[in-house]
Parts: sequence; C-alpha cells; structure tokens
Amino acid sequence: MFKILIAEPTHEILQKKLSDAGFFCSYEPKLTFSELQKKIFDYNGLVIRSKFRIDKAFIKLTNNLKFIARAGAGMENIDTVYAESKGIKCINSPEGNRDSVGEHALGMLLTLMHKIKISDAEIRKGIWNRQNIGTEIQGKTIGIIGYGNMGSAFAQRLKGFSAKVISYDKYKTDFSDDYVKEIHLETLFQETDILSIHVPLTEETQFMINNDFINHFNKPIYLINTARGKVVKTDDLVKNMKSGKVTGAALDVLEYEKTSFEDIFAGQNSPALQYLINSEKVILTPHIAGSSDASYRKIAEVLAEKIILFSKF
Repeated sequence: MFKILIAEPTHEILQKKLSDAGFFCSYEPKLTFSELQKKIFDYNGLVIRSKFRIDKAFIKLTNNLKFIARAGAGMENIDTVYAESKGIKCINSPEGNRDSVGEHALGMLLTLMHKIKISDAEIRKGIWNRQNIGTEIQGKTIGIIGYGNMGSAFAQRLKGFSAKVISYDKYKTDFSDDYVKEIHLETLFQETDILSIHVPLTEETQFMINNDFINHFNKPIYLINTARGKVVKTDDLVKNMKSGKVTGAALDVLEYEKTSFEDIFAGQNSPALQYLINSEKVILTPHIAGSSDASYRKIAEVLAEKIILFSKF
C-alpha cells in the first residue's frame, strides 16, 4: 500500500479518490518545511503545490519516496532531474487549470485593448468619457509561444475573433490544427501583433523576454504573460513600453513573486514595478489565471488519476 502525504491544501476529491483506490493518505496542509523533512521518511508519495522547494538536499533525505506530485502545472520548485535520476516519478496536472488560464488570458486581453479598466474607474469617479476608444482583436495576428495545455487552451478561445493565430514551440512539431498555425520563430517576429507567453520557467526560459527578444518583432506588440514572472525581464519590458515597442501588457505573473507565489518578496520599490502599477497600458492580476472554482477540483482529479495510473506499473 502506498502511503501518501498531502502537504499543501488541495480539493478534497484528491484524498477521496486516492483512498478509494486503496492508498493511505495523510492530509496535513499546515506543515512547515522542517516538519515535512521529519515526516517524509514514512511516505512513498508526496503531494505539494508551491509552498515547498523540493531540491536535491531534500530528496537525499528520503528513503522510500516513489513519486512527487504537484497540484498544478509548473515544476520549477522540484528538482525533477535529480528526482528522476533517483527513480522518483514527478507528476503534475496542467490539464486541470488549462481552461481557467485560457479564459483569464483572453479576459485580460479584452480588458486591455478595449480600455475596460480605465472606463470603469472613470465612471466610478463621475467621469463619462466616451473617448476611450478600443482596439479590436479582429484582423490581428496573435502569436503564442509554447503550445502545450495553456497555449492551446488560449488558442481555442480565440476561435471566434476572426484573428490569425500562430504559434512557435521549440519542442513540438506538426501541431497545426483548427485553432492555430505552427510557424518558425522568425515568422513569429515578422507577423505578431499580440504575443502570449505559455512556457514553463527553466534555465532556458528565464528572462527570455528581454530587450533583445522584444526588438526582434517587426511591429509594436501587446504582451500577455500568464506563465511565470521570471520569463519576462521587467526592466526591459518597461523600457520598451516607454519607447512604444510594447503597446500594452497584461501580466498575471511578475518577476518579483515569492517562490510560493503568495506575495511579492522584492521589487516594491523598483521603478519598473511602479511604472507597471501606475500605467494605464497595463493590466495586473496576482497569479490567479489558473485559479477558478472548477480548476481547483479538476487539478485534484487529474492528479489522482495520474497517481493511480503510476501505481499500476
């Protein structure tokens, strides 16, 4: 029998499905890291979200661990390479919150391009300004970097907007479908009007969206980031917003977030962050694109299914 420690808050369906499948589950969402280190010896499986960093030192402490499961998509808080080298399976559940991310990205884009936030704020102040003229998505070329669960969910929601949707994915080929056309990076630079980022945070993608990258685009772009904050170099983004190379930005994630995503740990006094906060050309949300009432349950359901399947091999 697998003994599984669920060390962070998850939907109750996860524990129910695993228990029904014959696993012993201990649900302890308030554990500290030191408490987790002491307990992990007794378990074959660990379920986390974002609070804990499961690094090489932690993995070395474990004797019986067979899998580490993340309730969510990104795996940057787990040393997956070292874990897999020790025969520990790493599992995540991006299928669970893909729809929420797709909807959120679209909502932010519409809010930005049609100046909904500005108009709402003005009306609340008694200002009836009908000069807040919007920009239509129709006829634009939307470039998506990363065509996995999140990128494809965003593309699906753009279907009815009469826009051209293209995508570049360094690690995928032959993925053109009814929603997107697969293209090379150079084509992305040539044609994109609106750029949406859907890549994991890795050594390769950290600060990928920097001054050099932005200035490869032929046209001014709108930028959407619902991936990870550190994929975008904030100072370079602001520099290009000031120059007009970036027309506007919709950011659900910021470079300055804590590893757990629960707060901004640095940057409060950064001129770049203050620019974003004060700019009418920016829409900000606190890393909630993947958070919805439905996704909270779906993430747990997907994770349970994957754990049960893993246990059969």
